[in-house]
Amino acid sequence: MEANEALILAKVTNPGEDAGITSRLTKGMRAFAIRTDVSSGVSGFLRPGDTVDIYWSGSATNNSGRFTKLIEANVKLIAIDQSANSDLEDNIIARTVTVEISPQQVASLAQAQSTGQLSLSLVGSGDLTVAEVVEVDQNRLLGIVVEEAEEVVEAEAEKTCSIKTRRGAEVLEIPIPCTN
Repeated sequence: MEANEALILAKVTNPGEDAGITSRLTKGMRAFAIRTDVSSGVSGFLRPGDTVDIYWSGSATNNSGRFTKLIEANVKLIAIDQSANSDLEDNIIARTVTVEISPQQVASLAQAQSTGQLSLSLVGSGDLTVAEVVEVDQNRLLGIVVEEAEEVVEAEAEKTCSIKTRRGAEVLEIPIPCTN
């Protein structure tokens, strides 16, 4: 509402009533929905106001195999399914969670969601630990050390230029500086 704006019933809520999800967004942030299921949504323990780390699992375009990577850390949940009420009484298996993120993060998560699977990891209350870059592939998971083949690069043969001159029955090849 603006200063000196007339009060309209549609813009006023009852005392203690939630004013909607847009009222929960911090300035400059966006709401983004992430599809979840029992395996990716921390199995019913999520509540609005919690923070999660978001991991992406998929394959890179260079066919290097499947891997999992932490793509966003300490992301705030603002709604579970279609409820922004943090007083959920039952543990529900969420089909979607809505997170509060920047427009750049929206683009990253939209790309990640369309190219792989997103998983959520619940962050403990008051945990201010900054997550480091985490990336795990199947070889690292199983402790398999893969030796990289050494790339052999042959030195390009030095280019020589010459002219051929005939002296009677004899053909002479005379080296000259190359022009190209």
